[in-house]
Amino acid sequence: MDIIIWILVIAAFLLSFVGIIFPLVPGTIMLWVGFLLYAFFIGTEALSTFFWISMVILTIVLFASDIVANSYFVKKYGGTKWGERAAAIGVIVGSFVIPPFGILIVPFITVFVVELIQKRTTTEAWKASLGSLMGFLGGSFAKVIIQLIMIIWFIIAVVW
Repeated sequence: MDIIIWILVIAAFLLSFVGIIFPLVPGTIMLWVGFLLYAFFIGTEALSTFFWISMVILTIVLFASDIVANSYFVKKYGGTKWGERAAAIGVIVGSFVIPPFGILIVPFITVFVVELIQKRTTTEAWKASLGSLMGFLGGSFAKVIIQLIMIIWFIIAVVW
């Protein structure tokens, strides 16, 4: 039975990375499925209170990474406050529109349009839109790193 649970835990962890590319797959939730499968079916004693609190904090960081990265890069590339907000909304909406490409296209177009509405030049709007693309890539990179940290921490907690 333990082997089946371990296979499911590993599958959940792998699916968490699929969720970075295909936002319809709840990547962060898949991490938690892996943690909880282990905790309920194999053993809770290996996972301390500190582990669980840390995972909650890292989960919050995971949820925020796309939005924060998008807003940061839009601002860095000359976008306005409205462009930053549009990028955040675009990431959320883009998760549901033509996955996985929507998460790239929707924020890009949204920022571009919002910047043009604010009487920015096409070049300025284009740069801010590129910022949203860089934000997505930066957020995705951050998610990979954070998820790896969470999985490695889990493995260390279980093994030692």
